[in-house]
Amino acid sequence: MTASLQRAAGSLLVVGLGGTELTGLERAWLRLVRPAGIILFKRNIADALQTRSLLDEATALGSANALRCVDVEGGTVDRLRDALAPMPSAQAVALAAFHPTLSQKARKDGAPGSLRLAREHGELIGQAVKAFGFNTTLAPVLDLGMVESAAVMGTRSAAATAAGVVEYARAFLSGLAVQGVVGCGKHFPGLGGGARDSHLETPAILRSGRDIWREDLAPYRELRDELPMVMVNHAAYPETPGKTRPASVSGYWITTVLRKRIGYGGIVFSDDLEMGGILKFMPMEEAAVAAVRAGMDLMEICHSPEFILRAYEALIEEGERSAAFRGLVFARAKRTARLRARLFTGGVAPALSQKKFEALRARVVRFGEMIAKAQVAAEVQAG
Repeated sequence: MTASLQRAAGSLLVVGLGGTELTGLERAWLRLVRPAGIILFKRNIADALQTRSLLDEATALGSANALRCVDVEGGTVDRLRDALAPMPSAQAVALAAFHPTLSQKARKDGAPGSLRLAREHGELIGQAVKAFGFNTTLAPVLDLGMVESAAVMGTRSAAATAAGVVEYARAFLSGLAVQGVVGCGKHFPGLGGGARDSHLETPAILRSGRDIWREDLAPYRELRDELPMVMVNHAAYPETPGKTRPASVSGYWITTVLRKRIGYGGIVFSDDLEMGGILKFMPMEEAAVAAVRAGMDLMEICHSPEFILRAYEALIEEGERSAAFRGLVFARAKRTARLRARLFTGGVAPALSQKKFEALRARVVRFGEMIAKAQVAAEVQAG
């Protein structure tokens, strides 16, 4: 049983790496943990060939049908910016899309300009991440662009209203799907009302349960069947039954609201468990166990091998101690293995030739220039 519990525990983790090549130590703990996937950051990405090689070697040491994740939203969160070209932000695309002077080229398929540009944004990001060997981008952001969170979220939110976020995200997700890339809606249940950064501390978002359901959760309700994955944040919502507990370890938010009330059936994915929003609330060991108990499918640990191993060992130890928890780990591992097989059955897209890679770079640059011009026109008109 110990070996099967170890395998199940490791398959609930998605982990980060230190550099552009695997070290001997990383190979050793990857063979031990056999994680469900790998997430790479700018520190890991030099060029497409190197990135594909790193992903190939790392995922070969993990579970089958592995996630190969990267954060490419566009704008400030774009891990491929230096290795390819800067991608415009969701907010910039949305502002440009709703401007009445959109060129006919942007409407060439007969779709409204907003849908066309958001879909093109998704397609380009899908093409970009595939070129580097990824199969998942942790986008789109579904948080509402409220005044309270403007300093923290910047241009990551597509719109201030749920309707605007849904319109952008639905088209964006359709663009990713055309490219065979998995998206992830984030950050459930919503960071729009938060003034503090969950990378550093646990934000307390003082919005009522009624307002959250009507506004913040509307994108998740509307897009429930179009989201392959949903990422849960580390904020607390004291004015709701979730109280002061971070959503990422809250059975109320994950099981009661997301699974039961919304009826979401895809993969539930944690934001990085190394963030201050959770680690200042509880140690890594407690967080990993609490997240599983709350209903989390996969947990992301992005930097430290020490934290990865501490989480892994905590899951095994709790599974050995508690038959009920052991059952949760096995059930979650079986379920996520099935979902991963369905999502990633096509394997990894082939590498682009240098000519095709440069053509992709040129398309990203042209798209960015078009968005920038339309955004300037919209701002001038607004006065």
